[in-house]
Formats: sequence, structure tokens, C-alpha cells
Amino acid sequence: MSELLKNIDARTKLAGTNKLEILLFFLGVDQRTGRRETYGINVFKVREVMRTPLITAAPDMPSSVEGMVSLRGALVPVIDLAKYSGISAETPREIMIVTEYNGHTQGFLVEGVDTILRLDWSKMRVPPEMLTAQTGGLVTAVTELVDGRLVMMMDVEKVLSETTSIDNEIMFRGVVPVDRPDVTVFYCDDSSVARKQIQRTLEVMGVKGVVAVNGRQMWEEMEKVANFAQSVGKPASALINLVLTDIEMPEMDGYILTKKIKSDPRFNGVPVVMHSSLSGMSNQKLGQSVGVDEYVPKFEPQRLSETLARRLGVDAATLAKIA
Repeated sequence: MSELLKNIDARTKLAGTNKLEILLFFLGVDQRTGRRETYGINVFKVREVMRTPLITAAPDMPSSVEGMVSLRGALVPVIDLAKYSGISAETPREIMIVTEYNGHTQGFLVEGVDTILRLDWSKMRVPPEMLTAQTGGLVTAVTELVDGRLVMMMDVEKVLSETTSIDNEIMFRGVVPVDRPDVTVFYCDDSSVARKQIQRTLEVMGVKGVVAVNGRQMWEEMEKVANFAQSVGKPASALINLVLTDIEMPEMDGYILTKKIKSDPRFNGVPVVMHSSLSGMSNQKLGQSVGVDEYVPKFEPQRLSETLARRLGVDAATLAKIA
């Protein structure tokens, strides 16, 4: 399995080309359907794949959290994805995928891993409403393999929000209202959890927002606004005050969206802030190379509000309150 993720750091070169690599994995045969579904997770977020180590049970944790393991001296929570997904598989979860989001490490128990698949984000589609309803919003994108299998990208941020403390009202206490109803932030993210957190942050700040579920949808919305602005003799920046974008999104990722915005003179003066759980320096540098004005990690509403306020031109006195 170490060979499976060999030279993983070099894979960041794919970013900015609207391509990605996903690790395919299984959770077992669902006794309700008799099928073994194929799931995927972005390789950028995978630190390693290993045999499941000894897990120490911990009190007062959600039922899908098996406990904690010690990895290189650090305690890491372990989540059984089959239990979380409601899959009543009987096979043991002997494999653990170790992932990192915003500097936080966690292990995901799975039945097994398959291979790493390289593909274009344009091949990843927004899941149909029926699948979204069936999975409770757990799937953010789907794609079909040449062998006919359907691969479902799991919304890991949703999993973490419901099994850890990355999503609770306490997080928003540090967000200070700036009362700027005259400005509008356009934001896009394929994770329902992330969209809700952004929406909540903007509401507390007193700023309007326009939302999209991926880069393609956001670009189409921005083009409509730009055409309208041109028809009334205004620059697009008068109606789009800032764009906040995730990196990983089906159909068009955040890097390509940023490239399109920064290469289109209609959007001169519109800052782009990248908002992602891909918190490595390589991802931040790549964002800068395509024109991103600033980078802010996910699930830090106070830091997000400070960044947005500064980019929206809020006065120094108000910023001091936020800081």
C-alpha cells in the first residue's frame, strides 16, 4: 500500500489543470441492496493507507467513531465510514485511510482500497437529486468508469462535521458584524456543510451572498451578471464585490475558475479568495500562481470574516474588533 501512494507530493502538479487523482475504496457489500459500491477520495487529502492498528475505545463519541489510535505519537480519531453511511456490511474493516483536513488528522476505516484513478474534473458530475436524497447529501460528485462502475465522491467535510467539532455555533462567536448590505460575495463549494458555514458567516457579518455548487455554475452566474452590468453601463465589480471559491469541485475546479476570472477584463478589480481544506503550502502557492488574491482555510469563520472584511474595504477600526 505504500507503493499505492508513492510520490504523493508530486501529484499536486495536477492541480491547476482541472485534473485530479482519486483513491477508490469500498465499504463492503450493503446487506440492504446486495451491492458493493465504489467510493472515492481526493489523493491530495490522503496521508497514507495502512492496516487498521489497535483502536482504543473512547467515551462519549458518536457511534460511527470507533475510538482513537496513536500515530507517530499523536492521537487520531478513527471513523467507520460504513457505520456512518448506514451500510450494514458484515466484512471487517481491515484498512484505514489516514487523511488530513485543515491540519487535523483522522482515520477512515474501509473494507479495502482499489487503485488511484486520474481524471478530469469535467468528468465529475453533480450527483442527481435522487442520489443526493438517498445518501443524505453524502455524495458531492459522481463519475462512471470504463467498466461501467459508478464512483461516488464522498463529502468528507460532512462526515467530519457530524463526527467531530468542526461545525458548531461556538465557531461563529468571533465573527463581528460589519454591516455591509451594499456588497455581495459570490461563493461556490460542492460541500453542503461548507456552503452552510459560509452562508452563516456572511449572515453574521451582514453581507449578502450568491451561492453556486461548483466552478462551472459560478462562472455561468458571473457571466450573466457581467452582461447585465455592461447593459446598464456599470463594471461587473460594482455587482460582484468578491469571489470566494473552493478548490475541489466537479465540472470546474477553483483553479480553473480563478484563471478564467483573472484573464477576463470584465472582472478587473474583483478579488478572488480561495477557501479550502487543502491547507498545504503547495496548494496555496499554486493558487497564487493562477491569480488568487488570498487563501483562507475552511472551518475558521472568524479568520474567514477577517479576510473578507479586509478585502471588502472595511475600515481599520472594525477590523481591529474582528481581530
